[in-house]
Amino acid sequence: MPAHPNTSRRDFLQLGLGTLLGGGLASALRARDPERAATAEAKSCILIWMDGGPTHFETFDPKPDAPVEYRGEFTTTPTKTPGVFFSEHMKQLAGMFDKLALVRSIRHDQGNHGAGNHYMMTGAPPRIPVGCGAFVSFHPSLGSVVAHEKPAPVGLPSYFSLPSMTRSGGPNFLGAKYAPFVADGDPNSAGFRIRDVALPTGITEGRFADRGSLRNDVDRFQRFLDKTAGDPAVALDEHYLQANELMRSKEAQAAFRIGDEPAKVRERYGRNSFGQRCLLARRLVEAGVPFVTVNDGGWDHHSDLFGALRKRLPSWDQTVAALISDLAERGMLESTLVIALGEFGRTPKISTLTGQNKPGRDHWANAMSVLFAGGKIKGGQVVGATDRKGYAAVERVLSPENFASTIYRKLGIDPDKMLYSPEGRPTHIVSNGTPIKELMG
Repeated sequence: MPAHPNTSRRDFLQLGLGTLLGGGLASALRARDPERAATAEAKSCILIWMDGGPTHFETFDPKPDAPVEYRGEFTTTPTKTPGVFFSEHMKQLAGMFDKLALVRSIRHDQGNHGAGNHYMMTGAPPRIPVGCGAFVSFHPSLGSVVAHEKPAPVGLPSYFSLPSMTRSGGPNFLGAKYAPFVADGDPNSAGFRIRDVALPTGITEGRFADRGSLRNDVDRFQRFLDKTAGDPAVALDEHYLQANELMRSKEAQAAFRIGDEPAKVRERYGRNSFGQRCLLARRLVEAGVPFVTVNDGGWDHHSDLFGALRKRLPSWDQTVAALISDLAERGMLESTLVIALGEFGRTPKISTLTGQNKPGRDHWANAMSVLFAGGKIKGGQVVGATDRKGYAAVERVLSPENFASTIYRKLGIDPDKMLYSPEGRPTHIVSNGTPIKELMG
């Protein structure tokens, strides 16, 4: 009897002899089908990556009853769910908590930026110790896996990253075809245009087509035939073809014309770089792109935490609330998963750098908050909890693997599926990944 197409060698081992004797292999496989069936609850994902590690205390997990050296300077604001509070500067998101879900209990053991970024961005811990500033790739990123499994409409890449790629946002062994298309530039600027989407000045469509034909003729010559992910010639070809398709794609051209949006909509998102990138992300998923990362840096507040966030949080809150509300009003929220997080949380006890008088919080991987919306997630709920001082996740403790598996399941991808490197090495998308059940439909 041929193996079930979605069954791995590990499944056979996990089923065990007792299962085979108790009802036969066919029955055992049928019993697994409901668990393994990856029914999509969302078509796309917008991942807001808060690079640097946002504080959970001053955003979504305040500790008003803790001593002042833990609770910080901010007060709280009530959400729509009785007994659940956000920071005082998260007012708009608090007021729409019926559309949101909050996970307060994800933790891991990678307390520097490079390793923490990799773990949360891939669902796989780094294989070796890595430095704080490292850009590392030991496993395909969330966006690259989604691009591999869920193609976008013709002419559009399946994975965008705005305005830059995250430290571990690459494809690893999947190859350059599944790297993010990096849409740099500032969509809040008057002269905004995306590199490789518009034809260069002075090049007509006819001349562009002629250049493409000439290149195809040249490519008929024997050249690098090693189709491994590490071949730079192959990677260059993938980027060239992607850029070529974008320049020819009316869908891509339309998606990037952010100036077509009414002024009122643009103001609603916030006339700043982050706000307009979130608006651009909405336009991309509207065009059919399955995965968009908004890489939002500057959350590493070792000092001046309170001064910086007094300025930043109100506009950030406005933008994310606008994105979720806009998706809901367009009938897109149920089919679009929106997530906001960084690589870890911040230390419970406030610290002050030597020679400065601007308190901050340091890296802390033992507790963090992750905001979810859309994708048929039940709103108004908090999953897990940290202790009174915010030191550790103590209730419903979850891992980056649970986080990654939730995204994949929501998008109709089996997190236990086996992927293969060009050399034939098998790798599970997520090792022993189990989605967060409270977030599943």
